[in-house]
Amino acid sequence: MLTPAGSNGCASVCPTQRAINLVLIPFGLGLVAGTGQAPLGVWFLTVAALAVWLNRPKPTRRAAFREGWFFGAGYFAVSLHWIVSPFLVDIGSTGWMAPFALILMAGGAALFWAVASYAAHRIASRSMILAGLMIAGAEVLRSYLFTGFPWALLGHIWIDTPLAQLAAFGGPHLLTLVTVGLGVAFARLWQRQLWAVIAPLAAVVGWVVLGAGPLPDYAGPTVRLVQPNAAQADKWDPIKSQVFFDRMIGFTQDGSPPDLVVWPETAISYLLEYAGDALDQVAEASRGAPTVLGINRRDGARYYNSSIVLDRGAIISDVYDKAHIVPFGEFIPGAELLAKIGIGRFAASQGGAFTAGSGAAVVDVMGIGNARILICYEGIFAHEVGTIERPRLLILITNDAWFGPAAGPRQHLAQARLRAIEHGLPMVRVANTGISAMIDGKGRITDQIGMGQAAYIDAALPPALAPTIYGKTGDWPALLLFLLCVGLSIGASTPRWIDPTDKTT
Repeated sequence: MLTPAGSNGCASVCPTQRAINLVLIPFGLGLVAGTGQAPLGVWFLTVAALAVWLNRPKPTRRAAFREGWFFGAGYFAVSLHWIVSPFLVDIGSTGWMAPFALILMAGGAALFWAVASYAAHRIASRSMILAGLMIAGAEVLRSYLFTGFPWALLGHIWIDTPLAQLAAFGGPHLLTLVTVGLGVAFARLWQRQLWAVIAPLAAVVGWVVLGAGPLPDYAGPTVRLVQPNAAQADKWDPIKSQVFFDRMIGFTQDGSPPDLVVWPETAISYLLEYAGDALDQVAEASRGAPTVLGINRRDGARYYNSSIVLDRGAIISDVYDKAHIVPFGEFIPGAELLAKIGIGRFAASQGGAFTAGSGAAVVDVMGIGNARILICYEGIFAHEVGTIERPRLLILITNDAWFGPAAGPRQHLAQARLRAIEHGLPMVRVANTGISAMIDGKGRITDQIGMGQAAYIDAALPPALAPTIYGKTGDWPALLLFLLCVGLSIGASTPRWIDPTDKTT
């Protein structure tokens, strides 16, 4: 029986069906796309979900904005779900904030994709290529704006594949362009445009050609990675912190002396100015080997999250202060302005937060060479790793206990591997609770300590590879390629004006 319009039979479109089409489908596609990030690494689902989303109709600018936001919200809800973990360390006090943190983080990051989708529709409403490129552009902006947050970039889905080697040429944004290009290609194939098979075939060729191959044999300096496995809830406890310190001392003095010892971020739980006795113990346990370790320090009223190079005789030969500090974690944006009107509780100049260091620099490690030290959060910023003088190695010390045991530390490790590829340099990554790893210049893990283990390993330091294009030029090649593709896409999608009086047309 036919149901008249306006009755309960929904002759047009039911509200439920409308909600599914406008909200649940793009959000669901975003959820699927997020599975390409570590630890799942299902990169082909990201490409497939992107292709389906690009193929969905976006009849108006408002619809394009909405589609971009829900797609992004789903993607970031999956890839950044670990953001709740810091709020669960003291669940009684801050646990209630956890869901709001995820909602705000996913929703805020999704705004970049929403604006990108809107802009693509405004410029060329029917250009699928431009829509994909605008998402890639949004990922670039997300890496730089508001101090930047280039975590879970679309290009990161390739880190565990041979295509990750492209980062040596164009960094993470070139990998994002590859992701978008494949998404557009499969969307075009869906529309039976067979020319689009070129992109997948090129990816297959790249997959074969760029494979890093088996690990080579080499004999390098021995680096001891020390992982104490200090749970975040216990790390700053006066009694338990001593247990963790003694554990690291035991690991350091065990067996034959290595050439270098590396401890994690804030390995010593009190300020550098009070750490004299502890540093004496570290130097004695290291038996002449230099030790790189994390510790907080104070200079006047200011505090720094730092690392030091400790040589024989407990002599501090170099200090590096973390330059890219965490918004709302290590400092409060705008706090210095509030201090000028008498609200100085959160101002770094008045000891209420950490102060950023002076920037990228290399430190000299006796017997090893120059090293670029990165402290935790700094390891996610590809464009900030490079220095004027090319180092012998990268050292990343971190306390990933904040991130929980699952996705967060594994995504952070994946990004460390990408930094090694980008510069062709070995990376020594030491984490408080894991995963600590030795990584070669191709991003391959040569040795590691698993999550949640108290242990140490002695790993041979891989050789530095030839300087990479990305190490010399940074993001510029990928950005220029992006602008070229945008220009060609706009030109191809803009209809030419025809003079109706011209009889030759």
